[in-house]
Amino acid sequence: MRILYFSRRYTTHDFRFLSRLSTSPYEVYYLCLEEDSGQYETRPLPWNVIPVEWEDGYRPACTPDDWFHLLPSFEKIVRQVHPDLIHAGPVQSCGFMTAVIGFHPFLLMSWGSDLLIDADRNIQWQWLTRYAISHSDMLVCDSTSVRFKAQSLVPYSDEQIVQIPWGIDLQTFQSGNRDLAIRQRLGWENQRVILSTRSWEELYGIDILLEAFRQAYQADSNLRLLMLTSGSEREKILGFIAQHNLTDVVQCPGLIPNLDLVKYYQAADAYVSCAHSDGTSISLLEALGVGLPVVVTDIPSNREWVTPDENGWLGIDNDPNSFALAMLRSVHLSDTERIGIYERNRALIKARANWGQNIEELLAAYARLLTH
Repeated sequence: MRILYFSRRYTTHDFRFLSRLSTSPYEVYYLCLEEDSGQYETRPLPWNVIPVEWEDGYRPACTPDDWFHLLPSFEKIVRQVHPDLIHAGPVQSCGFMTAVIGFHPFLLMSWGSDLLIDADRNIQWQWLTRYAISHSDMLVCDSTSVRFKAQSLVPYSDEQIVQIPWGIDLQTFQSGNRDLAIRQRLGWENQRVILSTRSWEELYGIDILLEAFRQAYQADSNLRLLMLTSGSEREKILGFIAQHNLTDVVQCPGLIPNLDLVKYYQAADAYVSCAHSDGTSISLLEALGVGLPVVVTDIPSNREWVTPDENGWLGIDNDPNSFALAMLRSVHLSDTERIGIYERNRALIKARANWGQNIEELLAAYARLLTH
């Protein structure tokens, strides 16, 4: 049986899905819509996954017009690969293209923001979304909020939806010993370190994060902020840090290799995300897996994972003051409180976000589609 896995960019999440598929009984082909610049994932494709190339090479493919123009090439690829199933997402790009050529069985995978944000961009994007969902045979999503959004757009039965948090590797993301090397390198051995791992994009509320940290730092000068990755808001962010004299207390080490990421979680005292929209955030799950107290936006998907004062805190969207207060609470915990949060978060992740278990539900969905 041949699977064509079709995604917009080669990301760490794609690597994880393809790594498991490479050990399955299926013959797996991988097609990437946009050129891989190494920005999202530097590791090569997993062994046994067969890359598929566009006949004219990669080109910018960021708009609906681009996707329409690529349809003849996509049809040609499908004829050549002759898959038994296509797994495609995001919804409006790879998903829509698969829907248009009329291929079945077609498993549509939402990446969260494609339904929570992109579906409401304008009438055209809403039409693309409805078309892709209504012509798919099954939908994979990672949260109840994404499921409900899909069902609000298209009548879609629960039996056609596979809802699985993508999950994390429990052996990698665990507390273990506090990683002191990073703190020592920064001279932050005795400070309270808050970690952000979200991309520097408008969606993730990095401006809210910085203003919240500025306010919290005024209340506690022992606070420090680690901001990983980068993004299109880089100049704006670095300008804010310089303008408010935060250079010595905010560190931006850039994009961290996935294998080293856990060390930064283990070096932190708390995790924060001010994202305006999210499905089930993998970085949130990673922070929970390490046992950190978390501060995240009060939106439906986060409420599926965070109970205030039990395992973290919820900040009001676009309200830096509420995040500042939550940050201060998250780092001023007694040893008993911190141990309790660690135990609750580890138990939560083991029960609901075990990647090794959850990915098997995707393979079961493949089997259902292939036997119909």
